Order: sequence, then structure tokens, then C-alpha cells
Amino acid sequence: MTRRTVHLPVAAQDSLDDVVGIGERAERLGYDRVWFPETWGRDAVTTLAALADRTDTIGVGTSIVNTYSRSAALLGQTAATLQEHSGGRFRLGLGPSGPAVIEGWHGEDFGNPLKRTREYVEVVRQVLSGDQVDYDGDVVQTRGFRLRQGAPEPAPEIDVTGMGPKAVELAGRFADGWHALMFTQAGFEERYADLQRGADLGDRDVEDVQTTFVLPCCALDDGERARDLARQHLAFYVGGMGTFYRDALARQGYEDAAETIHGAWQDGDQERAVAAVSDDLLDALAAAGTPEQVRERVADFAAVEGIDAIAVSFPRAADRAVIDETLAVVAPE
Repeated sequence: MTRRTVHLPVAAQDSLDDVVGIGERAERLGYDRVWFPETWGRDAVTTLAALADRTDTIGVGTSIVNTYSRSAALLGQTAATLQEHSGGRFRLGLGPSGPAVIEGWHGEDFGNPLKRTREYVEVVRQVLSGDQVDYDGDVVQTRGFRLRQGAPEPAPEIDVTGMGPKAVELAGRFADGWHALMFTQAGFEERYADLQRGADLGDRDVEDVQTTFVLPCCALDDGERARDLARQHLAFYVGGMGTFYRDALARQGYEDAAETIHGAWQDGDQERAVAAVSDDLLDALAAAGTPEQVRERVADFAAVEGIDAIAVSFPRAADRAVIDETLAVVAPE
């Protein structure tokens, strides 16, 4: 059965207590895991530590932390500490993010993202083993590093995100899981073939690579309001977050829409960008509308072969009432 997880919001929450409260409610509703992304809001490490303090059984994880603003050794330390602090409930999701974040916000050169991701996975695994790390990669060099405390038991698993063919192949070859974001069903199925190829190259079974599908959801009795919130959310990511999501959408057969949304947003015409997210495109990428419509759409995605977990995410403008209603509507049965 496809697991149900939660992708906590990074925007529109007044306090850390509000964010953690959503995770607490997710635990009460029976969700399997809570993920927290790290973008321009609260940092993931502090947030997940607070969440682990106030929950008992629900898994916690990063989806994602980038591989540029922290060293690989530090990410290994962080993963070990959060695994200890959560009592073995932590899962590390990492990835390169994109140029708009890495170069624009962190001032780092967005070079060799795939090689960097692979080397980070390898170094973090070595750190988590408790052995001394002497690693001489093309991107990462670490000498004489070893955890001072005992190695976490079990070591937290490591997921990576990826949207392009080679990035997803890398996940299948080296990671414990893949986080799929901004995909249609057909787009996911195409990339899942890349995951399979990567698993074959790594002499692994693709079923051992956990696939988490991040699905924007918004369920309200006022179905049109829910759809408007989701439409705004998608337009922001395609139009406002560099070219990363635009290009991914174009690869999935929506090149005209992707170019229109991105162009309008960059021109400052957000209204036109939002209007360019058609009903068909909205339904291809999200589950938004009345509770009945959303349950049906989530079930459609959950039935797709290869998806192990649905990560319910929320429109960036959703307030706590919208989030709470949506959480309840799509909670595990």
C-alpha cells in the first residue's frame, strides 16, 4: 500500500510552533513521515529537532537540503545527530537544488551538480559508518574525519531528488530513495524508467529504492478557491524559481505553457502567469478542489506503479485552516 507522508510548508506560517504543530497533527492523523524542505525560511535542522521533541512515532526527514551550503562531512554529522535525537526516525533527503538558490542566495558556483550529489552520498555514508573518512573526489575532499560519538544504529537512509534523466538514474544507482517533484503521471513514468536503469547499473533492485512523490494538494468545500491556491503555487514555481521547473515541465510535453508561465512571471505579470496554468495542467500536477475531487485525484497518483509514498504538500499561500482541512481530507485510512 502506498504510504502517506507530509511535506511541511516553508511559507505562510507565523512561527516555528505553527510548523511543528502541523507535524504533530500529521502524527495524530496517522501519516508515516513528515518532510521539511529548506529554502529561504526556517532551517531544516532546527525545525526537525523541534518536531522530534514533540512527536513520538512519525518519521522525520529533509526534503531537501542542498549540497552546497553545507559540507558533506557536516551533513553526515547532522544526519547522525538527528538520527540520535529522533530515536532512529530520521531520513536524509539531499540534492543540488538549482542555480537560482545556490548562486543567487548562497553565492556558490552551481557546478557539477550530479557529480557533487553522488560524492555527497558517498561521503555522508562513510561518515555515518563511524569509520575514518579519507575521500579524494573531484568535488569533495575530506581527510581524517571521524565521528567522535558512536555511529548511529541504524544509519539513516539517504534519498536524493532529481528531475532530469541523469539525475534520476543517479538516484537509482546510488541512493536509498528518490524524491519526485513537479511531475505529471506520464512524466513520472518516463523518469521511473531512468530510475530502473540506474538500479540496473548499480546491480540493485529498483524496488529497494524508495520513491516519494511530492504532490501539491488543496481540499476545500469551496473547490474553486482550492484550485486557485494550487494554481498560484504552480505558477510561482514554474515562473519564479529560475528555469529549473520550467525546463522540467517542458520535458513533460508542456513546453508552450511552461514558456508562457515563466515569461509572464519574469515580466512581472503574475496574473497572466497564473491564468496560464490551465485546468488540464493543474489536474496533471496537483490534487485540488473539493474533498471528493482531491481524494479521487490522490488515489489516482497513489495507484501509479513505482510510487511508494505520496508526500502531501500545500500551496505556498495556504493558511493553517486550509492546511488542516487538507491534511484531514487526505489522511491515511
